[in-house]
Amino acid sequence: MPMAGIYGPEDLGGSLAAHPAPQSRQQQAHGRELTMPSLEWTPEVERATAHLYERVKNVISPVEWPLMAPYVKAINELKVTRNAVILAHNYQTPEIFHCVADIVGDSLQLAIEATKVKSDIIIQCGVHFMAETSKILNPNKTVLIPDSRAGCSLAASITGADVRLLRERFPGVPVVAYVNTSADVKAEVDICCTSSNAVQVVESLNAPTVIFLPDQYLARYVASQTKVKIIAWKGACEVHERFTGDELRAYREADPSVQIIAHPECPPDVLAEADFTGSTAHMINWVRNKHPKRVVMITECSMADNVQAELPDVEMVRPCNLCPHMKRITLAKILDSLVYLREEVVIDPMIAEKARRSVERMINLKN
Repeated sequence: MPMAGIYGPEDLGGSLAAHPAPQSRQQQAHGRELTMPSLEWTPEVERATAHLYERVKNVISPVEWPLMAPYVKAINELKVTRNAVILAHNYQTPEIFHCVADIVGDSLQLAIEATKVKSDIIIQCGVHFMAETSKILNPNKTVLIPDSRAGCSLAASITGADVRLLRERFPGVPVVAYVNTSADVKAEVDICCTSSNAVQVVESLNAPTVIFLPDQYLARYVASQTKVKIIAWKGACEVHERFTGDELRAYREADPSVQIIAHPECPPDVLAEADFTGSTAHMINWVRNKHPKRVVMITECSMADNVQAELPDVEMVRPCNLCPHMKRITLAKILDSLVYLREEVVIDPMIAEKARRSVERMINLKN
């Protein structure tokens, strides 16, 4: 279905409030600060982490591992002490994804798993909206993010005030928010979605027209897959919007046998050149199932490293666009979170309650 329209703040009139910075404060109520453990590379550390290095030896060199292993050992031990669980997005680096994370996945998988967590503390290795989602779903747990500056260009592109203005412009039209949004935005919409279930969510509303925000490219992809008219927002992922169709054609010219798979946050000319389009989870499963000889994953490049660690016989051609926000999360900052219980994610209870409805509506949607 052709797009019904695409809007940004300048199209709604008036000067909107500045986008709020992510909230954070040091967690004070849960437990005491611990002593920072030794971070020396010793025979004991080598023995304790040898099985973990086996997972990542294809993507982390023997020279790098002695610098990482002491952090890995300390984090895994302190998780037990703190009764903490680490959730890590597919874009986290291999030493985090494969060596300290308890639960990994895309935004939908992490949201679902967050509802099942029994631990007292959740450490979110991802960006701030992901940590907010975990807090929304676990209001009575302590949710920490190792660096509260880990933002998202999509989440920063729209506010709750923008959503209210869209509702005024298009009364009665349901609003779907990509999970890559702040709690403030989630509180104003009817239902959330991820790139894994965006089409399903839109069609579940049984409406002829839907407002879909904030990713204009994901909105275009959804519009191409459904008969529902889509009104979009002028947001974009700063990682995926940098890819071009010309870039993909150059890969094919260099090797016509190469397989190209792309994330739907990419521009339309990129998706037109891809052999498969899907969420990060769907991309990973595609590689597992198809087992191509060579593949180009058109998304944040740490995911290729994580898949390479699991499938060393698949050659990854890496068009490396790094997410600067995801890369704020490091082993050292995760360890700081465990030792000092920082940085805590705090959401206004009234906003969290409203946001919870839209997130839970997504999670409870039947497949």
